[in-house]
Amino acid sequence: MKVAVLDVGKTNVKAVIVDADERREVAARTRPNRVLTDGPYPHFDVDGIFAFFMQSLKELNAECGFDAISITAHGASGALLGKDALVMPVLDYEFGYPPEIDATYDAIRPPFSETFSPRLPGGLNLGAQLHYQKTAFPQAFETTRTIVTYPQYWAWRLTGIAATEVTSLGCHTDLWRPQQGSFSSLVERLGIADKLAPVQKPSDRLGDVTEDIAGTIGLARPVPVYCGIHDSNASLLPHLGQHQAPFAVVSTGTWVVIFAVGGDLDHLDPTRDTLANVDALGRAVPSARFMGGREFELLTKGQGTATPDAIRRIVDERILLTPGVVPGCGPFPAARHRVVNASNDLNPDETYVAASLYAALMTKACLDLTRAAGLVIVEGPFARNALYVEALSKAVGRAVIPVSGSTGTSIGAALLALGTSDPLAAREQPAPVLNQLPAAFHEYCAEWGLLVEKDAV
Repeated sequence: MKVAVLDVGKTNVKAVIVDADERREVAARTRPNRVLTDGPYPHFDVDGIFAFFMQSLKELNAECGFDAISITAHGASGALLGKDALVMPVLDYEFGYPPEIDATYDAIRPPFSETFSPRLPGGLNLGAQLHYQKTAFPQAFETTRTIVTYPQYWAWRLTGIAATEVTSLGCHTDLWRPQQGSFSSLVERLGIADKLAPVQKPSDRLGDVTEDIAGTIGLARPVPVYCGIHDSNASLLPHLGQHQAPFAVVSTGTWVVIFAVGGDLDHLDPTRDTLANVDALGRAVPSARFMGGREFELLTKGQGTATPDAIRRIVDERILLTPGVVPGCGPFPAARHRVVNASNDLNPDETYVAASLYAALMTKACLDLTRAAGLVIVEGPFARNALYVEALSKAVGRAVIPVSGSTGTSIGAALLALGTSDPLAAREQPAPVLNQLPAAFHEYCAEWGLLVEKDAV
């Protein structure tokens, strides 16, 4: 079966054709995801994204065809719908709210013990977004008929059918009880119980694309649209049926999200960006995160490579990058970023090496916080960074498997069309043994750990 996957990442938007039976991508189109600054607040260019999707699906249908459409999108977003259009723009979750609105929200949000959702900056808690929109724009909010989570917004545009789903509701929204599989007390406090669209499973078939869209794409007949899934959970899905717990999946992109399957919910620390996500089967999974892809881009500016000379200098001279390059999130949210032991400016290759080691050690910190054990699987862009993979493996002292492909999210989303009861083999192969890092890397790790813990106090 060929599945067209609409993949809305925070940085890039993709339309991908996946051979779901073979677990491989056949064709793809990509464009940047823009944030618009007109209107009442910064918001996503949903009409531009949808136009891109329609053109891409038209081209991809002519090129190779597809049998179904599935959707994956970043978390911390939702849409307020009227009869047949948005009531308000889809808010950019990085936008910050006035202090008085934040303070009011803090007074009504449920405790971590109920939602396993930490308080996060800006609109990273979807509940905070809804509270802001309701408080700042009460008349517009009152006209909202239906609230949908973000992957399901795109499903609604394709089918006209509104839904929410468990992985997006369970993604630090403050709106969900992961252990009970039900809405939190915040829903009643916000007065939105009658506005939230029905909860579906990610693998539920919502309906077919409308006749108008089928005509625009050039389909001979309407194709089914599956409900869709939060992007990091899409990366997790292919591995759920292949490995026995405990194991961990590291989903990399703008965010690095760690899923500790078989990990410990009881020791999660809401002050250090740990939480419970909800997998495609509706189960709570201990998780941790940091904005690793954004940090890596800020540090390297897309330049550099891991040369032997650069590796030797960074490790031997103990040149350390400390968190947080993006402050206010991750396992050390209060830490101030520094470059330690650098006697002069780093060249692009040295910066690339230092950033790769920093990302690996931040990932290890997240794995430790979730009590993750067993095999570590790395999905997404960092899976193609051999130095990151080697550093992570040596830092945690166990096997790390990088999963090839442009993104694991597209494969996971495509598998929804097969049903989550499928064996879901991901065709993973252990990484070859790499020896780019000198033996002194173990001392490098220890020094970084001591320094970061001291800075975090």
